[in-house]
Amino acid sequence: MKKNKSLVKGARWLILSHGFNMDGRAASQTITDKIPYLLEAGIEPTVFSAITGIKDLRFPHKQFLAWGPAAFRFDFRHWISNQYERGWFYKISTGLVSLLLTPFIAIEKFFLGYSSQWSWAMPAFIHGLKLIRSKKVDLVFSTGGAWSAHLAGLWLKKYTGAQWIVEVHDPLVIRSSPNDQGFQKPKNRDAKFRQYLEKQITQYADQVWWFTDGALHYATVRNPNLNTPNNAHGFMVLPGAEPPGGLRSAESHVYSEKLNLCHFGSLAKDRSLSTILNALVPLFSKYPESRELVRVHAYGAPLDSLTTEAIKNFGFSEVLVAHGRLEKDLETGKSGRERVVEKMQAADVLILLHGRDEWCAEYIPSKFYEYLWTGRPIWGITHRNPQLDGMLRERDAYLSQEGDSKGISDALEKIWLDWRERKLAEPKWLPIGVDQAVHKILAEIEWKPEDIN
Repeated sequence: MKKNKSLVKGARWLILSHGFNMDGRAASQTITDKIPYLLEAGIEPTVFSAITGIKDLRFPHKQFLAWGPAAFRFDFRHWISNQYERGWFYKISTGLVSLLLTPFIAIEKFFLGYSSQWSWAMPAFIHGLKLIRSKKVDLVFSTGGAWSAHLAGLWLKKYTGAQWIVEVHDPLVIRSSPNDQGFQKPKNRDAKFRQYLEKQITQYADQVWWFTDGALHYATVRNPNLNTPNNAHGFMVLPGAEPPGGLRSAESHVYSEKLNLCHFGSLAKDRSLSTILNALVPLFSKYPESRELVRVHAYGAPLDSLTTEAIKNFGFSEVLVAHGRLEKDLETGKSGRERVVEKMQAADVLILLHGRDEWCAEYIPSKFYEYLWTGRPIWGITHRNPQLDGMLRERDAYLSQEGDSKGISDALEKIWLDWRERKLAEPKWLPIGVDQAVHKILAEIEWKPEDIN
């Protein structure tokens, strides 16, 4: 298939994003934060998303229910939460819907085995096809998050030949070891399909970008056709983050009576606060007074099983404080994202857990970019990612390597001693905004408003 490498002619962009305008969701923020800059550049977006987010009134924003039972259940839960919060009506209605859909979800899983949001691609494709055939779309832009947006974009490309650009939020192919370049036979049907989808993207998309050097490198290794004539042009973009609402001056931080180490975002066995709790044991032994003064705060997600086990084994129930997810405050009107920023800036040190899986070489936690705007010290515990390590060092962060127990304990001791002397590391003010990401994307696709037909 011969690619059209000419300039993008036309400002009418169809943006496919399953989780658009979902408060606090990284996959949502990645695209919603770009919108003001796209509008400023003269782009006229039409957005297709699921019903899970808040409808944007600045431009056409169509929200579609997924056609599969698993995705319907997921979308319905978030829609009810947006409409009625998570009170008694939410619990009853979502519980009833889950009960009714359970046998159909089991059938879907048995016959297909795909991740739940796959079926959203079908309504996105059908409605996108109507727009393109009506000559109301100049370019299709899929982003995610959920790979259903890319699947819909692929179908639209194949059926209409429309220009198609792709933003890969997380690597589609997950490697299991340093020697695994992604060529191993996938272990399940969803992984097999994602491997197929990546190959299709590199063959049919006009431009495609990833968020780390590692992700671009390994995608190119798997798909040598990338960046060759008649195939997609691939590049790397740092997504960045917007200065969050509620952000205060970095100089406003006040030391409290406790050393507050704060983690924001999801937790799992491979990204666990047990790493921090294990390091507290030698600290408390060497500095007994620190047990009453150190607190670890977890925001945004349930505790993982390893953390729960460590709390029980070490008797740290008073040391770790689990706050859960911060939702919109109806009394103050503050969004969940604004409340999170307030808590970030109140922290003494922000914990950045990278994980320990091989895919960390291709991944930078999205919270990192928000952390940079707060002006607070960051303690990064990273794994096999020179790009992330370099950015942390450049900003004078505390840095440890996953699996290095002594190094982690030493870093925690340094943080404790610095805090005790009221001399925590002062991070260099080097935030990474979204404007630079949009400017690079528009330059790579050769977008020039003056060339619009």
